[in-house]
Amino acid sequence: MDWSSIIGFDKQLLLFFNGSDSLFLDGMAKTLTTASTWIPLYVALLYVVLKNNNNVQKVMLIIAGAALCVLLAGSLNDIFIKPWVCRWRPSRDPEIAMLVDTVNGYRGGDYGFFSSHAANTFSIAIFFSLLIRSRVLTVALVLWSLTNCWTRMYLGVHFPGDILCGLVWGGCVGTGIWYLHQRIRRRYDVSETYISTEYTSTGYLLGDVHVVILVLTLTLLYAIFRSCLYIYQ
Repeated sequence: MDWSSIIGFDKQLLLFFNGSDSLFLDGMAKTLTTASTWIPLYVALLYVVLKNNNNVQKVMLIIAGAALCVLLAGSLNDIFIKPWVCRWRPSRDPEIAMLVDTVNGYRGGDYGFFSSHAANTFSIAIFFSLLIRSRVLTVALVLWSLTNCWTRMYLGVHFPGDILCGLVWGGCVGTGIWYLHQRIRRRYDVSETYISTEYTSTGYLLGDVHVVILVLTLTLLYAIFRSCLYIYQ
C-alpha cells in the first residue's frame, strides 16, 4: 500500500466517524470538545495531588510535570508542527470539505496534523495514570482522552491519522515526563510502595481517586443535559 492509498483510506475513515443526523450527538460532541467543560476534571486532579502529597516540592513537581505535558504534547505542535506539515483539516481539505458535516459552522483552523486534543489529553492521562497507579482511574482517563478524540473526528476537524499520531506522541510525552518526574523526586524523597486496600501502590487514597471518577461522571451528565438543550435551540 503506497502513501496515497493510506491518505485516501484515512479520508474515507474520517467520513465514517464524521457527523450524523442527530442533534443530540451534535450537542454532545460540541460540549465535550470544549476545553472549559473539563475544568472540573483538572481541579479534581489538583485536589488529589494536594491531598496526597505532604510538601510543596512534591506538589510543584507534579504541577510542573503536567504543564510540561501540555507544552510538549500540544503547544509546540500548534506552533511548529502544524504550520510545517501543512495538512488541511478535513473541514478545509479541498478534496472532501464539501462532504464533511460540521456543527454550527465550526471548522477549526487551517491545519490539523497532528491533533493537539489527542496529544494533550493522552499525555495527561498517561502521566497521572503512572503517577497514581489506580486501574479504575487509568481506564477513566484513557476513555476521557478517547472521547475527546471522537469529538474531533465527529466535528470534522481531524482525520483519524491526525488522532493516531497525536495519541502516540502524547503517550510518549506522558511517559517521558513521568520518568523525569521520578528521577527528580528520588533526589530528595525515597519512594515507598503501599500495600493497602485504602491506598494505591504509590500512596494515593482511593477515596480521593474516586472523587475524580465522580467528577468525570457528573461532567458526562452535564454534557448529556447540554445536548438535550441543544435539540431545542
